Amino acid sequence: MTSISYRFRFAAALALAVIGSSCSPAPQTATSTTTTVQITDSKSSEPVVAKVNGVPITQGDLDIAAEDVGQNMPPMANEAAKRDYLITYVSDMILIAQAAEAKKVADSDDFKRQMAFIRNKLLMETLLQSEARAAISDAALHKVYDDATKQMTAEQEVRARHILVETEDEAKAVLAELKDGVDFAELAKQKSKDTSAEGGDLGYFTKEQMVPEFAEVAFKMEPGQLSGPVKSAFGWHIIKLEDKRMRPVPEFDKVRGQIETFVVRKAQSDYVAKLRADAKIEKFDVKPEAKPEAAPTEPEKK
Repeated sequence: MTSISYRFRFAAALALAVIGSSCSPAPQTATSTTTTVQITDSKSSEPVVAKVNGVPITQGDLDIAAEDVGQNMPPMANEAAKRDYLITYVSDMILIAQAAEAKKVADSDDFKRQMAFIRNKLLMETLLQSEARAAISDAALHKVYDDATKQMTAEQEVRARHILVETEDEAKAVLAELKDGVDFAELAKQKSKDTSAEGGDLGYFTKEQMVPEFAEVAFKMEPGQLSGPVKSAFGWHIIKLEDKRMRPVPEFDKVRGQIETFVVRKAQSDYVAKLRADAKIEKFDVKPEAKPEAAPTEPEKK
């Protein structure tokens, strides 16, 4: 059994709508010419960190690559190693792209279709990020905070410790030691199955945040009081109540990140909803073509 930390709950829950994008392939030309694969505009004033077959790679290119790699970036000993990894990443991308250009991969209908989709997706993400930045302000954040806290109802919460063991006999033995004066936190470290609670401390929690059997006992106790053995799905508990109080309103700075997420998602959702309302969206009942089944493989002959 683990402690369930209190999280700020907004009265107005918002699910960001699934954003659809109409992606039409770019107009096709009769012929195609091979172009130099270059990420940054040739007129860019950013410092060049490397060149691949004459194609410059700038610091801006490395920043984009770092965002693209994200959490897949392998552990690096230092910034120099990370920089070298990103230069190699972008260099390989340019080399392979040049090879693809030579093979006229860009001329295929499938490539053009995917390119159009990626372009629309990038346009969508860039515009939504812009809308998000415009929506964030101290005034907007404080308004959401004030509206949410006004709707919060007073609710009691308690702070308790517990020692969790397998059997009722073990729980009775623990209780006997506590009554003999053994320190609760120390005994919890020695005997409790719940290693996530330091010294058995569960912190503050409301009644609904704990399993019913545990909560029913804890909320009837007074600070300093020990419970008898309490059975739950996790095992047998001995509870010590530390404190009772009415749940305080969370400080603005502690929930600012959650408020920003709410404001951003609402701004983006409202923006998309307006575009949908003003658009003419038609859906057609066209069944996708069945994909050919893979030919069965013959069993290996022994």
